[in-house]
Amino acid sequence: MSTTFHVYDTTLRDGAQQEGINLSVADKMAIAPLLDELGVGFIEGGWPGAVPKDTEFFKLAAKELDLRNAELCAFGATRKAGARAADDLQVRALLDAETPVVTLVAKSDIRHVERALRTTGEENRAMITDTVRFLTDAGRRVFLDAEHFFDGYRFDAAYTRSCVLAALEAGAEVVVLCDTNGGMLPDWVTRIVTELRSETGDGLLGIHAHNDSGCAVANSLAAINAGCVHVQGTVNGYGERTGNADLLSVVANLELKLARPALAAPADGQPGGGLAEMTRIAHAISEITNISPFARQPYVGASAFAHKAGLHASAIKVDPDMYQHTDPSAVGNDMRMLVSDMAGRASIELKGRALGFDLSGQPEALARITNRVKDAEAVGYTYEAADASFELLLLDETNGGRPRYFTTESWRTIVERPGGRGTPAVAEATVKLVAGGDRIVSTGEGNGPVNALDHALRQALVQVYPELEDFELIDYKVRILDAQHGTDATTRVLIETSDGQTSWSTVGVGPNLIEASWEALTESAVWGLHHRGVRPR
Repeated sequence: MSTTFHVYDTTLRDGAQQEGINLSVADKMAIAPLLDELGVGFIEGGWPGAVPKDTEFFKLAAKELDLRNAELCAFGATRKAGARAADDLQVRALLDAETPVVTLVAKSDIRHVERALRTTGEENRAMITDTVRFLTDAGRRVFLDAEHFFDGYRFDAAYTRSCVLAALEAGAEVVVLCDTNGGMLPDWVTRIVTELRSETGDGLLGIHAHNDSGCAVANSLAAINAGCVHVQGTVNGYGERTGNADLLSVVANLELKLARPALAAPADGQPGGGLAEMTRIAHAISEITNISPFARQPYVGASAFAHKAGLHASAIKVDPDMYQHTDPSAVGNDMRMLVSDMAGRASIELKGRALGFDLSGQPEALARITNRVKDAEAVGYTYEAADASFELLLLDETNGGRPRYFTTESWRTIVERPGGRGTPAVAEATVKLVAGGDRIVSTGEGNGPVNALDHALRQALVQVYPELEDFELIDYKVRILDAQHGTDATTRVLIETSDGQTSWSTVGVGPNLIEASWEALTESAVWGLHHRGVRPR
């Protein structure tokens, strides 16, 4: 029997149980090729026969899904108590899914057997044996998930062990030890897996961990270190409650820390895939699930290799590895320097270099920029998530100032509610500015004062700069900085703008929402025109 290491993804089934995720058949068909490209060995597609949408997915997958690295797996339960496996409709549905692998879930905690299944321990073992044999006789590879294994083992080790041995003796290729409630700790996992391995002989064991104790990745690695050769998890740690083991962190740790191959290498002549594409694939799946990427997710998060403190930056300037546990490019990510009130000159210099500004020979400019950043952040600005505004600041201090595409004469907004209560309010904004040698007055309407200002500003400027036509505000965030001052609080606005090809973020701060928004909007227009190579007219 092969002992090749198995990486088994259950994003499409267990991950889809996360609150807020509702995957359609089309979503699953879009995610599966990404998992295959990543290089996982097995993709659990769902529960045919029990979930109509999953039955439909397997039918479509059989016709249209072309996997290069992974094998598709159907998930389901052992036969019902007192029945024959061949007569159980849900067991038959597992065959109808036409997958080379079937993953069965079976109770292995005697308390669940007696209270949930309402049967005997002996009958539960028979359910395992009969179903495994039926499916293997039909030519399927069978993996068995021993549900509640660790809790059951700690309560009645003898019975739980007997379920594992019954599955292996019946022909299960792997028995997966499940920390279903997610309450285990790594030392406990190590001890239990080590004890079990001494009795399973050549039988292969796997690990399926949940993250309720915050230890899912650590428990998975502990189980592998103790002898498990099959690991289950989900991309981005999706799953019910606090999620499953994040398969991305597990395989990155295996490959980068333990030098243990886990993912399939890209096939000869085939583009991408593998560890180096992990960040891209993680974010692509986030888009499909409509769950925002977690910035502080290990390895693939936007902040995973982001550095803020000046002390760190000074060291990174000498050697990036001094404050990074691994090379971010190994997982397709990048190092980022954050500009903040904690920043020293090294941080500013590194961030400037990333934006195309060489400040190494300009100590006076570097000092001015550093002081300006600290002063600005003291009154509420932040440049960590506003690279475009920071780049305009660099232009001000190094290249004779930012381009002057227009000058503002004045602006105003009006919010009017015609009619009685329940009638939608109407916002109107008027902008007066000079651009291209002409004085321009423009009025815009919107569903709020900021939306109206955005429309008025772009309507005015597009007359001189038609390049602005395809600019679109795509994100808008507001933060009240000193809420104890009530309606007199300072407000910070971050906006993100796109031209269809790239996006950029700018920041504005003011005594109210409208003034802060106006600053961020105008900075966005200036940066967008500058990066289009447009000259002031």
